Amino acid sequence: MLQVPGDKSRWFVVNKLGDVRVFENKEDVATTSEFLNITTRVEACPECGLFSLAFHPDWPATPIVYLTYTSTTHTLGGPDTHLSEFTSRDGGLTLDPDSERILMTIPKPNLHHHGGHIAFGPDGYLYFGTGDGNQYSNDWAQRLTSLLGKMLRIDIRGTTGTALYRIPADNPFASSTTLCGKTASGPQNCPEIYAWGFRNPWNWSFDRQTGDLWVGDVGESEIEEVNRVKRGGNYGWRCFEGTNDASSRWPSGAACSPRLNPQPPIAQYSHTTGHAVTGGYVYRGKAIPSLVGRYVFGDFSSGIIWNIPNDTQPTMTMTATDGLDSGLNISSFAEDNDGELYITNIYRDLRRITGSSGGSGPGVAAQLSGTGCVNPSNATQPASGLIPYAPSAPFWSDGAMKERWIGLPNGKSITVGAEGDWDFPNGTVLMKNFRLENRLIETRLFMRHPDGVWGGYSYEWNAQQTDATLVRGGKQVTVGGQSWIYPSGGQCMTCHTEAAGRSLGLETRQLAFNITYPQTGRDAHQLVTLNAINTLAPAIANPTDQVPYPNPTGTSGTLDERARAYLHTNCSQCHRPDGPTTVNMDLRYSTALADTHACDVVPGLGDLGITNARLIAPGAATRSVLIARMSRRDANGMPPLGSAQVDADGAALLTSWVNSLSNCN
Repeated sequence: MLQVPGDKSRWFVVNKLGDVRVFENKEDVATTSEFLNITTRVEACPECGLFSLAFHPDWPATPIVYLTYTSTTHTLGGPDTHLSEFTSRDGGLTLDPDSERILMTIPKPNLHHHGGHIAFGPDGYLYFGTGDGNQYSNDWAQRLTSLLGKMLRIDIRGTTGTALYRIPADNPFASSTTLCGKTASGPQNCPEIYAWGFRNPWNWSFDRQTGDLWVGDVGESEIEEVNRVKRGGNYGWRCFEGTNDASSRWPSGAACSPRLNPQPPIAQYSHTTGHAVTGGYVYRGKAIPSLVGRYVFGDFSSGIIWNIPNDTQPTMTMTATDGLDSGLNISSFAEDNDGELYITNIYRDLRRITGSSGGSGPGVAAQLSGTGCVNPSNATQPASGLIPYAPSAPFWSDGAMKERWIGLPNGKSITVGAEGDWDFPNGTVLMKNFRLENRLIETRLFMRHPDGVWGGYSYEWNAQQTDATLVRGGKQVTVGGQSWIYPSGGQCMTCHTEAAGRSLGLETRQLAFNITYPQTGRDAHQLVTLNAINTLAPAIANPTDQVPYPNPTGTSGTLDERARAYLHTNCSQCHRPDGPTTVNMDLRYSTALADTHACDVVPGLGDLGITNARLIAPGAATRSVLIARMSRRDANGMPPLGSAQVDADGAALLTSWVNSLSNCN
């Protein structure tokens, strides 16, 4: 999201699917117009897309715009990344898609780690951050004959032979005679390189006052980092992840040595706090005086936003309590021409960062007893009017026992979709209690706020079992002899995906059975009950004819049905069409095994050292990466967040199922 330098009248928003929208710079704008649409040229894998846009420094006199995107062309195993220029032929209202001229093509060996952000620096040169391509066998970020894992700098105001750019004279390898911009590599050190040693720079910016270049670099299994980048600097990957030595992980580890002279990050945080840094800006606006001169950045997964002084020296370690739990999935920050900051909340909305009156998080009660969701005289009990429910195929929650309730606004109902998915009205609150050793340890509230935006909030119970306190930013503690994770608001939204309809475990087949209602002690069918109290619209016809998913740990249903129910509940919120993952799997119960894109499919994100690996190898659980990932809780484990304990029974169930398969039909 950006403005034209010198023109505050409009905002431009880059959509990853391949279009750029423009709207007037005022609140509550209802309409946008199309600035460019190249969706047919853009590879649309989860980490792919249209990444970034930069206006020519002489715009609109020179009506050219530069964009980066992953192309549908695949020179190597992954999509090529193009840096292209487009021209406006109507006075800046739109860009002509037929005017594209490709300045650079960077073939990638994989679907991941593209980087992609571009911007003009204060020196007038175009900067371009590239990812390392995510190839286990090659250390591209440290290879100076490759453009992968680099910060590039070029001069677009000229040509070099057939190339549509020149090399700034003070680039570190400007004396090299061969450009690398057509194949991403060359026989000499690439003259386009400005700095190197990056894994996946996302995102970066210049301090408009000092000119300093700040880069957020997404880590692998341990550390997220922020760098202040200098010309000719080496920022360590993949010999270092943050300040941690990572050289022993790789076949090329022996090449990592002190001669690399890596620059330490300015700030870093561990994967107990977040999983994917999003670089921001040094604040130079006027609306928040206390923030002036401080670098603002966040985490895509946890939603935590931090700020640090712009003169911070290496290396500051950040924690969740140092920041603000925004509850957002922050795909990028934006800066307007006045220096005010904004957030793009992926798939959802655009936010402006404003000052606060001293609050430190979302506008929900700090104590569970103050939320209105529990009995005011006994917080261990739900408030009057909440509806208990239970799914037939429950989610694995590290061995905790759970109690669940629905809170609907008066006079409102749940919309039942044609496929049995449920959509909840604005004002809904879903509440869940977690118990270990029969003691309450956590209560989670998942709310659809009056504006339709969902948010997740976690409350930690006190030792006296009298109340629970809101956990801001998430944390991990030891409870009852095991590690327990309280998710941040952003982590809640990572699992409660838009593709799955946000609420999880609430669908027709999940509730198609009897439970005992604690208010009355009566045993009754949940769908019949919800029909009777007029909460479903339309009411479900013949509710007792609905077939519930089998309980994965129960005895009803076949082995295949129980295994597929487990995958549906625990995995399909992400692994489904339009899900947020980088793997094209569809693990919904209704999807035929042959159509899951998992059975007998070679894994695209590494084989974990398994010979002849498949995502699901019929008849061979030991060759199945799906089984291997769910059986661990490290950087290669599944789920990637929210769980610290392996589900041994679930792994045993899926192992038996995979071993029973003779084919994918």
